[in-house]
Amino acid sequence: MSNIESIPFSTTLHVRDTCLCLHVQRAARALARRFDVAMKPIGLNNGQFSLMMSLNRPVPATMKSVCDLLAMDRTTLTAALKVLERRGLVKTETDPKDRRGRLLTLTEAGMAMLSAALPIWTRVHAEIDAELGDGGSDGVRRLLARLKQAS
Repeated sequence: MSNIESIPFSTTLHVRDTCLCLHVQRAARALARRFDVAMKPIGLNNGQFSLMMSLNRPVPATMKSVCDLLAMDRTTLTAALKVLERRGLVKTETDPKDRRGRLLTLTEAGMAMLSAALPIWTRVHAEIDAELGDGGSDGVRRLLARLKQAS
């Protein structure tokens, strides 16, 4: 017989109904699926779109700057970049100022893909904004930013 005390099912229901982490994760997965479905015809997913958009800058991005922006660890970013590099959408080069660093840029094909994806993102985002109503999207962003600042 175990000495471990069982947790009542009512506690499970309480956690299910009140856990902010669970609710944010579920909402994030639902949003991700929505953008994935919309971008599937052009061969991108929401993570690839975000990564490629983070590289749309006047000078090449460093790995650190992209990791910071996307709240992603270096290993995960490297894996995501390899997929885009194989497809010829992103180019990674050694940083001439720091041979240990890598600089990331969109290729011409990557910029064309991002240009094709942007109207899709704009449409889906407008649909979500409309569903959330006046101030809904801004309110969600403000609340999420407050949580980020608290960590």
